[in-house]
Amino acid sequence: MLEEDVDYAQNEIVLQGALSAVGHGISSDRLRTELAWLTEQGLISVENVAGLQVAKLTRRGEDVALGRSRVPGVARPRPGV
Repeated sequence: MLEEDVDYAQNEIVLQGALSAVGHGISSDRLRTELAWLTEQGLISVENVAGLQVAKLTRRGEDVALGRSRVPGVARPRPGV
């Protein structure tokens, strides 16, 4: 989702809604845990804005999202998706 966004960023509420829309509803705590892990892997950066976390895709994250690079624990994109 971040790779497709015009500025490669979304806040946690938008991300949680998008995950729910595709059948992956998770709690706010779980989402923040996942964002922290993605940050540790260097795939996103997170900024706190008005009490919300805003995730922004890094260059390394874009490489992984597009299948040019692999990170254990992150699914590769499916062909044609």
